[in-house]
Amino acid sequence: MSLDYIEEGAETLELEPDSVKAACRAIDREIEAGTAPGAVLAVVYRGREWMYTTGYANPEQRMHVQEDTLYDCASLTKVVVTLPLILSLIDEGILALGTTISSWLPEFGAAGKEEVTVGQLLTHTSGLQADMNLHSHGWSMERMWEAINQVALQREPQTAVVYSDLGYLILGRLVEEVLGMPIDEAARIRIFEPLGMKRTAFSPIIDSKSRCAATEYDDEFGGHLCGVVHDEKARALGGACGHAGLFASAGDLARYARMWQEGGLVPDDSSTPSGSAQYQRILSRAAVGMSIQSHTIGIPDANRGLGWVLKGDRMDASGDWMSTRSYGHTGFTGTSLWIDPDHDLAAVLLTNRVYGGRSGSVASLRARVHNALTAAVRT
Repeated sequence: MSLDYIEEGAETLELEPDSVKAACRAIDREIEAGTAPGAVLAVVYRGREWMYTTGYANPEQRMHVQEDTLYDCASLTKVVVTLPLILSLIDEGILALGTTISSWLPEFGAAGKEEVTVGQLLTHTSGLQADMNLHSHGWSMERMWEAINQVALQREPQTAVVYSDLGYLILGRLVEEVLGMPIDEAARIRIFEPLGMKRTAFSPIIDSKSRCAATEYDDEFGGHLCGVVHDEKARALGGACGHAGLFASAGDLARYARMWQEGGLVPDDSSTPSGSAQYQRILSRAAVGMSIQSHTIGIPDANRGLGWVLKGDRMDASGDWMSTRSYGHTGFTGTSLWIDPDHDLAAVLLTNRVYGGRSGSVASLRARVHNALTAAVRT
């Protein structure tokens, strides 16, 4: 995209143009270096949104990245789907952070896990292992869930943060048990539709070749995955899980970020006759507040909210200049969402960095983009 387009975008956002250009140049350089075939950046500043696209969503199809291209969100699923669903159930008084998982899913209490709580799974402090191989045994879904339920804790709860897909798989299962519906349906009814997230859905995606950014080559799939979740566990379990499986556009994720910036409210985009914006509440202000405060004080190298990575955590990707209250999350496929409440700034960066394999990293790119955008606010 042209420099004029970027300058116009900076003007729309009321951000310093040279710093916005620096953010876009950083993305372009990574695409030119082959780190990922394409990317889209969505910036939300003081309620205004702007997007920048570059490169290819699918190089084989010569399909350029568009503002509405769907990306495999990977672990952004944890904070865009599972977290708000759990928080909504807490708001309704059905669950609490101290609710034991086994009180709803008795089978999970096997192997000494009877006292593991919702809060511990949300903060990755339950003592569960990080991962397990579910996909390569030819197991049925029932057998896979049996294997998950039989896993023993590796350490005492709340003594360490071990980032665990298994914890969010279980939280997704909990949501389904409480609400009596699949997690993708719950997300659609409780999150996507109220927020107006019209280009967000779980794997597999219909008409994926014309809508989705392709990810890694897969022998079983017979090509690059496109509209089918990259995460093997989620794929084996049907595509819609608590830890992965979500596909979304940058614009929809920006809208989701705005909800957090607004303390759980979503703008209606229409106006009352008096001209004041109307809002719909998705989460209580209390739920938002407790999610972005630290729940891992005293644990070395950890600063975790509920779901969210907070400033100073070893997985912090905020860069150098976002405020101490900033929070966000990343996804293995090359995605990230970061919010800085002090600067009223949010950045969604979506790439398909696994297209050429799993060795490429966009970690430094995230930091450079966040630094440039924060500089654009501060200048």
